[in-house]
Amino acid sequence: MTELGLPADILACLFDLDGVVTKTAVVHAAAWKEMFDAFLRERDGDDFRPFGDSDYDEYVDGRPRADGVRTFLASRGVELPEGSPGDPPDAPTVHGLGNRKNELVLEKIRTDGVEAYDGTLRYLEAVRAHGLRTAIVSSSANCRDVLRVIGAEHFFDVRVDGVVAAERGLPGKPHPDTFLAAAHDLGVDASRCAVFEDALAGMDAGRAGHFGHVVGVDRVGQTDALYAHGADVVVRDLAELGGKA
Repeated sequence: MTELGLPADILACLFDLDGVVTKTAVVHAAAWKEMFDAFLRERDGDDFRPFGDSDYDEYVDGRPRADGVRTFLASRGVELPEGSPGDPPDAPTVHGLGNRKNELVLEKIRTDGVEAYDGTLRYLEAVRAHGLRTAIVSSSANCRDVLRVIGAEHFFDVRVDGVVAAERGLPGKPHPDTFLAAAHDLGVDASRCAVFEDALAGMDAGRAGHFGHVVGVDRVGQTDALYAHGADVVVRDLAELGGKA
């Protein structure tokens, strides 16, 4: 399917949300940093080691919220009680920190709004015009609301997000389960699905799920890492793939 820059046997496209469809990856990164830096400063004092870009890429990006908290804290040798999903954002638990981060994201979205990548929206229009099935696959529990804000809900036949994953007990990225669930819901074998991701954890999920084609979207200069984690091709914007309807 040269018009879309995809192998001819691809029947469905599975898109991540943050960093692929919307410009919210930077919002999430800023919220993670604000939350973790405040936690580390309180724990270690003013000489704390801040949360950095490499921490975001390796431990947090693309993962479900609680998994991101656990994975980063483990990298610093910090253990916290799990708590429960309903913990208040000031609770000293894994879920408490995750909920604080989510509060910060929602506050930033309310203040600054949400933007979509025009190249992705044009590509989605072309994908739909060519008759391919589509799904949005995101670890975010705010996925549906964000799609509604940018007017993009109609582009997707299936949604597997943080809410759906929790309801079905699906482990998040880097496990392939959410992508595999989307392929199943679309009625398309994983080998005939293309995955579109900007996160290293998403690349790992695409490789682990044996999907037919994995497209890495490099918004932050990590092309080599995306290839190393399983991308078949890396682009800066989906417009580079073509996609004229």
